[in-house]
Amino acid sequence: MKIQILGPGCQKCKKLAENVEAAVKELNNEPGKKPGAEAQVVKITNIDEIVKFGVMMTPGLAINGAVRSAGRILNVEEIKKLIREAGN
Repeated sequence: MKIQILGPGCQKCKKLAENVEAAVKELNNEPGKKPGAEAQVVKITNIDEIVKFGVMMTPGLAINGAVRSAGRILNVEEIKKLIREAGN
């Protein structure tokens, strides 16, 4: 699974990155199926690349190439839900 954080590196982008890392870690500590176990977290900071995703407001979050959020900081629980959905 590839999780991409889309943003130029602003404070909101950094907070989203922290929340993604926490969500992946929490998922990996859950018993049974671990949808975050194979997660590769990538930060995309190039504006041209971000625009290719169709994201006009950062931070953005894409999972497996599909934009799941833009313009807001998702909390850890919201991110875990999106990762679980993408892992099915």
